[in-house]
Amino acid sequence: MTSPRAQLLGAFEAAVKTARPDQAVKEAVRLISPPKGRTVVVGGGKAAASMAKALEDAWAEVWARELSGVVVTRYGHAVVQPQKIELFEASHPVPDAASQHAATRILEAVTGLTPDDLVIVLISGGGSALMVAPNGVTLEEKLRINQQLLNSGADISEINTVRKHLSKLKGGHLALAAAPSRVVSLIVSDVVGDDLSTIASGPTVPDPSTVGDALEVLIKYGIDSSAAFKHFRNRPLETPKVGHPAFARVENHLIVTNATALEAACNTLQGHFIDARVWSDCVTGEAREAAKTHAEHAKTLERGAAFLSGGETTVTVRGNGRGGRNCEFLLALALELKSKPDLYAIACDTDGIDGVTEAAGALLFPDTLKRAAKLGLDAQAMLENNDAYSFFAALGDLVVVGPTGTNVNDFRAVLRVM
Repeated sequence: MTSPRAQLLGAFEAAVKTARPDQAVKEAVRLISPPKGRTVVVGGGKAAASMAKALEDAWAEVWARELSGVVVTRYGHAVVQPQKIELFEASHPVPDAASQHAATRILEAVTGLTPDDLVIVLISGGGSALMVAPNGVTLEEKLRINQQLLNSGADISEINTVRKHLSKLKGGHLALAAAPSRVVSLIVSDVVGDDLSTIASGPTVPDPSTVGDALEVLIKYGIDSSAAFKHFRNRPLETPKVGHPAFARVENHLIVTNATALEAACNTLQGHFIDARVWSDCVTGEAREAAKTHAEHAKTLERGAAFLSGGETTVTVRGNGRGGRNCEFLLALALELKSKPDLYAIACDTDGIDGVTEAAGALLFPDTLKRAAKLGLDAQAMLENNDAYSFFAALGDLVVVGPTGTNVNDFRAVLRVM
């Protein structure tokens, strides 16, 4: 009989496999008619390398036409290498000079195109940090703002609202730069609710947020940046909105989501005769609070049943430990469940990297707290210090898979054995 550990890891593997964009990109290529002029490919995100390679291969097979371009992914996420499309690597979640260089190259690649040209934009989670073209502030100041927002507990939508209004590329500006060419965006969603204007800060999507919204986020979280406040209060030009001429020839296609990954994981568990259901693909808020709601639901599980959830939680950093939102969620869940004898769980990031650690997440067992106590680990103290990674590392219960070539938010599953 397959162990609960193997069942949960198998479900995560199925979710990641389904979330890989290769096949979806290849299918999309068949629906994109080639242009009279040039085909230029640009984009960014944690799945950029695999998307670019899949597109390049499919374009040659289906249309036998030339293409060129530039994309950027996170350091270490260049899992494959395209030949015609230039691939850069940059920092995530905190941008660096390489992020700015990549964004500059992307803007250069789409400048001066004609109505006969086609721009294919490959967008996936992480694109906001990987493509940075500061507007109104320096790169150093934007990095400082970004780090403050990441540590503040602000959700991804709020963070991206600020990013868009300090950028020459995000919030529809890439579509503006590429006009009057035809633009087709292929998008892998890492955003709860799959809001296209939020994924990678919507570089080819009309922006519903305003300069005033961005200013409110800075005030709400006490962000310290005189340069950003000055920029916003000077009322710079707004991001392009619905109806702007720049979007007349733009198509945005969502090709992979968290929901499809969860469905695949469910099917895998059901193959082990487990009554598996998706509870929610829209879990947000503090990881510790999410753990409380998951714990309450776990206590109602029948034997031989499991529930899965997706979405993306946040962590307000107060300690100085090594965390990651999935490890933090799981440690908080352990404390809520208090060693229930028949409950197992997993929480991982589908991109293979939980926060800035080398782990995707971790596994929880009925004896997790008991084993931790034998090692002298204080679970509550480590949670308060945002040190969940160290907790699970000491137990040997981290899930380490390396960069997966995709990113569709978090994956969580709770299983009650027979």
